[in-house]
Amino acid sequence: MLPLYNDPHYTFRFAADRIIPRYHLEGVGVGRCVSVFRLDPVTGGRRNLIASATAGDGGWVDLSKPIMVRAGGGCVAVPEEGP
Repeated sequence: MLPLYNDPHYTFRFAADRIIPRYHLEGVGVGRCVSVFRLDPVTGGRRNLIASATAGDGGWVDLSKPIMVRAGGGCVAVPEEGP
């Protein structure tokens, strides 16, 4: 079955302050580059780039430096275009 809609990115929102050392991105293959942007709390759009990393086994993306997200904030993880 084909999904009717599929976002090309992953959005994470948090109700409490968090320190994020890594992300799990379902379906992202090993070796794909991922860019992480801060989420604008008003518009829900991307703001500034805060991290870049490469996906590992099982879709885990380990960040070189953990990022801090405040309560009510979030991030958008965008994998590079793949085959």
